[in-house]
Amino acid sequence: MVLEPILCPTCGSNDVVKHGQSGEGKQRYKCRNSQCSRSTFIRDYRYRGYLPEVKRQIADMAVNGSGIRDTARVLKISRTTVIETLKKRPHLKAINEARLAELEPTQTIVKLCQWEDLEAEADEMWSYVGSKKQQRWLWHAIDHQTGEVLAYVLSHHQDSAFLALKALLEPFGIMQFYTDAWGAYERHLDPSLHRVGKRHTQKIERKHLTLRTRIKRLARKTICFSKSIWLHDVVIGLFINRYEFGLNV
Repeated sequence: MVLEPILCPTCGSNDVVKHGQSGEGKQRYKCRNSQCSRSTFIRDYRYRGYLPEVKRQIADMAVNGSGIRDTARVLKISRTTVIETLKKRPHLKAINEARLAELEPTQTIVKLCQWEDLEAEADEMWSYVGSKKQQRWLWHAIDHQTGEVLAYVLSHHQDSAFLALKALLEPFGIMQFYTDAWGAYERHLDPSLHRVGKRHTQKIERKHLTLRTRIKRLARKTICFSKSIWLHDVVIGLFINRYEFGLNV
């Protein structure tokens, strides 16, 4: 007699019990690992969209320039599956917690700028959600020396958005800000800690180019755009959390 262990496809735990049957009469299993994000599963899915590796590919394609229709066509699944999978992504972080844990707060020098999304700032990218009247801005800060993203906020182009970002940056104990000449910075930053000019913001401008290249919904001239704010925010947040914060999302 050969016994084949049943492993949870999400966490790999073998603490699995039977849990009734699916509508198609297939055996359903339940993972009893309290840390596992998956409640139940079956071993052989007829629809590819249920497979964990396909769900991972959906996130991979989203942060590498593929739209909803592109992803559905390549993976041979429905567009609804793509959207629902992205909706269920883990909670995204707005601050680089790993960097914060190892940082000397009194020695941080960052350069700060708005993301080129939604309004016309000198070297900034303009983007929109649904229509050109519904603008969405990415405000973020990076370390001046290493180029690491420290925190980000997706919002409108008003002072309150910058204040939200400034609150996220408080734990870093930043001693010097480099920004462009947008008025929100001059209104809310101590002049002694603030320098304006393109000379010191070259790394963040290069970061903008990377985002425009990798996420086509942020490209300067494109027919690809987000139709909902949450999807726009999720795709950008996934990219930053994965490639800037180093999180496995």
